[in-house]
Amino acid sequence: MEKIEDGDRKKKQVTCYLLFSVATAVIGSLQFGYNTGVINAPEERLRDFFNETWIDRYGHPIDQNVCTIVWSFAVAIFSVGGMAGSFSVGVIANKFGRRKSMLVANILALVGGTLMGLSTVCSSFEMVIIGRLIIGLFCGMCTGLTPMYLGELAPTALRGAFGTLHQLGVVVGILVAQIFGLEFLLGSATLWPLLLALTAFPAVVQSILLLFCPESPRYLIINLNKEEEAQKALQRLRGSEDVSEDIQEMKEEGMKMAMEKKVTIPELFRTSAYRQPIIIAIVLQLSQQLSGINAVFYYSTGIFKTAGVTQPIYATIGAGVVNTVFTVVSLFLVERAGRRTLHLIGLGGMAICALLMTISLLLAVKIQAMSYLAIAAVFGFVAMFEMGPGPIPWFIVAELFSQGPRPSAMAVSGCSNWTANFIVGLSFPKLEELCGPYVFIIFMIFLIFFFVFTYFRVPETKGRTFEDISRGFAGPAPGSGLAQPSDGITLPVSPTTEKVPMVEFGVEAKK
Repeated sequence: MEKIEDGDRKKKQVTCYLLFSVATAVIGSLQFGYNTGVINAPEERLRDFFNETWIDRYGHPIDQNVCTIVWSFAVAIFSVGGMAGSFSVGVIANKFGRRKSMLVANILALVGGTLMGLSTVCSSFEMVIIGRLIIGLFCGMCTGLTPMYLGELAPTALRGAFGTLHQLGVVVGILVAQIFGLEFLLGSATLWPLLLALTAFPAVVQSILLLFCPESPRYLIINLNKEEEAQKALQRLRGSEDVSEDIQEMKEEGMKMAMEKKVTIPELFRTSAYRQPIIIAIVLQLSQQLSGINAVFYYSTGIFKTAGVTQPIYATIGAGVVNTVFTVVSLFLVERAGRRTLHLIGLGGMAICALLMTISLLLAVKIQAMSYLAIAAVFGFVAMFEMGPGPIPWFIVAELFSQGPRPSAMAVSGCSNWTANFIVGLSFPKLEELCGPYVFIIFMIFLIFFFVFTYFRVPETKGRTFEDISRGFAGPAPGSGLAQPSDGITLPVSPTTEKVPMVEFGVEAKK
């Protein structure tokens, strides 16, 4: 027993070098969050810039509808870059390695930040749009590279906890962007280009720090077959000379990958064993974006202004604080309450808050107190998002697939996420003009649909192995055990994990 306990302590050992490497990688997550939230505060400044540039070129003010389209495009083009970046992660990470890929990605951040920062000097709103596209490409790469690097550095026992740091970095980045966007900081008429260009600074800092970080030991062994280099990196990361267990685990993983056929994207949809999990993966990613959360992140200042809030930017910062706090809360709950349960709680809570937002925006003109309900509803909406739809889809998607189909599945699900992000960013301003306060009813309908889908179709993956989860989609193997829950519904389980039942697809579960 003592030997086992010593082994557990060794696996869970967290060294300063490991924390340094992890913190360096999370700068990429912070970048993604910063560039998601930074476009919110200077909306009026950017619209004024579009108008001034238009007058200089054509001698008359820009049409209001054209201005809205240009503004929406500047917001949404970020997601187009994200789609391309997320698709390129697998190729770049395998060609250059995880660490060098992050260094390459930072070049894009420098280029994009420079373009946006010089847009007023050059009197070109096109430079803002192109800069946002390039920054989106950079952030799309970050959303794949950062979790990959974190997961491959972390000890097995702490991989889940370390993986959630990506989401924490994102929400901290959003909060930093909201604070720097204040009028007396960088949100003024003269300094807003610097606010957008500031993304170049953490790119430089991360590039310097990455020079002192190790390459992923998993990449060194599995992709390059450099066992000696991997061993040295692990010894520094673990703070122990004996890393034989980690080396052996990685070798076994490499052998499994060599034996398992790599699955292409078309095969995910053609093969019956993968069809259900890839549909679930796509719908879960859509539930994250079509929930309306980025509509709140991108346009929360305008929402609070419509609700009659006198200082809307401070209410937006308050939403960012709530966002960060509940992300930390979810880190502690995800391994206890389970992925599926938290996702259901988040979706249901967001649907209620969307209804309250609609009511408060409708009545805010007549009843001043409704502005407080609007703030509370936005805060609740953000809190419920971070309880489930924020972090959970990435967890479950990674767990639904084994080594062979996982890269293709992550590419498809990531592209689905960015595509939905693009649609929301592009359409929300026009939808808000057409529907007014009723716009959040659209998101409420989506949330209800995703709640029903999750309840009947999404399995609980907590405590289950990849093989066990895959077996659940394929159906119980001959001679496998069957669990009999208290409500009498028969659910397939693995013989090795009979205490954790899986929802059977096509069976209507009862509460």
